[in-house]
Amino acid sequence: MNFDVTILGSNSAISEHGRHPTAQAINISNQLFLMDCGEGTQERLLQYKVKWFSINHIFISHLHGDHYFGLIGLITTYNLLKRKQSLTIFAPAQLKDIVELQLSVSNTMLCYELNFVATKDDDLHKVFENDQVEIFSFPLIHRIPTTGFLFKQKEGERRLLIEKVADLDIDKSDYKLLKQGVDITDKKGNTVKAQDVTEAARAARSYAFCSDTMYNENIVEYIKDVDLLYHEATYLHDSLDRAIQTKHSTALQAAQIAKKANATKLLIGHFSSRYYHLSILQDEAKTAFENVELAIEGEVFSV
Repeated sequence: MNFDVTILGSNSAISEHGRHPTAQAINISNQLFLMDCGEGTQERLLQYKVKWFSINHIFISHLHGDHYFGLIGLITTYNLLKRKQSLTIFAPAQLKDIVELQLSVSNTMLCYELNFVATKDDDLHKVFENDQVEIFSFPLIHRIPTTGFLFKQKEGERRLLIEKVADLDIDKSDYKLLKQGVDITDKKGNTVKAQDVTEAARAARSYAFCSDTMYNENIVEYIKDVDLLYHEATYLHDSLDRAIQTKHSTALQAAQIAKKANATKLLIGHFSSRYYHLSILQDEAKTAFENVELAIEGEVFSV
């Protein structure tokens, strides 16, 4: 089952140096989720050939413009192209009023159902669940209410060993039971044990998105042992005073959180426009945590 993250935008505040405000497409078993929607996100979706009409759920971390100014454009483009399926947005409660005002003053009547789910920034909350994934929000510390999001893939069925069942006198309808770990009886009355003809499912994987937050060890309990951690790294540590003032993090601090959380890999982004070359941020993070990648736009990271 695939689980990957496509970077659509990785800069902070403004577009600069060929980088754009925050947005990511998360693909879990061919289900697409959009994380934040900075200005120009729909252009990036097209540029990187993301199947954007398959996005049914959008998650907005907070209401600073560089994380949602692309949303009204995406919503109305879906309308122009006669979208049919519903769209659900998980975001701070005020976003509903903002979007409805924009639609009202332009006299736009959507041809599809638009739903809003208000997020809270006080604790860990499950905000979405289906047969493939659970998604949780958790509090970050920024200048306005902000949440991170944790995507936890559910463990799949056991994998059938075709070479071991090919000669068995069983119906193909029994395959599903075997993959669920259930022993069956063949047509001759013999027991077929699931553990003998299947192998364990791939371990469930997880992804945490921690954007726009100052250094905050309290989040470690929410993201412990995460496979891929995205954590903002707006500044180098020599700009710590500026990071504290704006309630952002440095590359070194992002790495320290990754280490404390026992993450497998760290992905840093939300880069300040003061940095043209990003390798210096990666180098700094690696002084505290070895497995660090830069959130380069267009790159796809497997979880």
